[in-house]
Amino acid sequence: MNWTIIIGLILASGLWLVFQSVKAVRTLNFSDRIAPYMRSSELQASLLEETKTNPKGMWDGFYELLLPFITDAVSKLNKTSANTHLLEKRLEQANLPKTTADYRAEQVVWGFIAFIASVALLGLAAIQGRVSVAGALILSVACAVTGFLARDYWLTQTIKKREKQMLAEFPALAELMALSVTAGESAVAALERVCRVSSGELSTEFNKILAQTRAGDGLVPALQEFSQRTSVAALARFVDGIVVAIERGTPLSDVLRAQAQDVRDAAKRELMEAAGKKEIAMMVPVVFFILPLTVVFAIFPGISLLQINL
Repeated sequence: MNWTIIIGLILASGLWLVFQSVKAVRTLNFSDRIAPYMRSSELQASLLEETKTNPKGMWDGFYELLLPFITDAVSKLNKTSANTHLLEKRLEQANLPKTTADYRAEQVVWGFIAFIASVALLGLAAIQGRVSVAGALILSVACAVTGFLARDYWLTQTIKKREKQMLAEFPALAELMALSVTAGESAVAALERVCRVSSGELSTEFNKILAQTRAGDGLVPALQEFSQRTSVAALARFVDGIVVAIERGTPLSDVLRAQAQDVRDAAKRELMEAAGKKEIAMMVPVVFFILPLTVVFAIFPGISLLQINL
């Protein structure tokens, strides 16, 4: 038993050294070679904050080790994918600073981890005779596919959660912007004031709009790009209202207040609908559990008296 452990440790060390040597001799592409020299020429908007580097753990190091090989394999597949544009839009909706190749690589890593975990668990079951080898392999492949698809499901849930937060923040920010416009500020100045005094997902999107505006794109194109980037109908109407107000000269504050009130009314309607669904769901335990028990308590004393009289 001791020799088995020693041999296993030697084999693991050898595999680790092989991975390290392959990573060391891996050729760099042109963009990686010139990246250190082009760093000084990279421009960044003043409204965008720099990301802070966090200390990496064991799993981060393992991911960084496998990422170059996975990226090379996924990039070839990603070039022929028809859903690349849709995936880029979803990554923008989730506010994830990742490319499509990085996301595909993460999907492969999730599937690989699920496959390894399933092989470890099902392998023990196969050794004990509880699961056949063929069944264990099929289940392992199914777990790998599930892990691959689970990353996409997690991205969808992230987008839904972020859009829900943006919709919840919208009425207060729209009212604040309406107050700024009423005080005599322009639309861009009102956006700047909103970004200074607020924080959140919608404020992050407003910062992106301001960054594009300061880069020379103009407020209307930046707002239209934001409307295409999000899938929330209320925010799309908000952008359309601002664009129409700017182009036609209609009072912007009235438009913002009306849209904020519409979002509040829509939230109230959704709350009432959710309460109605919960009320119907609460009838199930009442009808099938509480009501039969009440009937039994009401009828049982009479049945007992009838049996005594008989």
